[in-house]
Amino acid sequence: MLDISELSRESGFSPSKLRYYEEVGLIRSVGRRGLKRLYEDEVKTRISLISLAQTAGFSLGEIKETIGSEGRPDLDGTVLAAKADAIDAKIKELTALRDGLRHVMNCTAENHLDCPRFQRIIRVALTKKQVDGKRSKKNPDKGRRN
Repeated sequence: MLDISELSRESGFSPSKLRYYEEVGLIRSVGRRGLKRLYEDEVKTRISLISLAQTAGFSLGEIKETIGSEGRPDLDGTVLAAKADAIDAKIKELTALRDGLRHVMNCTAENHLDCPRFQRIIRVALTKKQVDGKRSKKNPDKGRRN
């Protein structure tokens, strides 16, 4: 058994974050030692899964649906494939952005606004912002990080 301060020290998550994870049903304590919550050692694995899923872009709500508050995670291959596809799209977008920045950095045009490639980068960025804005109006939770 680990009390909340031990779990915090071993996991790198603050006690307040651990209490929040418990509040939203991602982890659960099994009792108390004085005023400190106690957790089974297994909770470290759950916290690692939560961290990995957040890094992959899953919201806490999505994580809860996937791993619940106890027991073994139920990893849905379709959901994982969709997230992997979204990561691939983000990688492609970031790669294009990186390449565009490098082009601008080395561009010989007197003014970057005169560079046709820079003009394309600006148009793509604006179009993407407009698309993202429309998406967030349809689904206000989309893209929100918990």
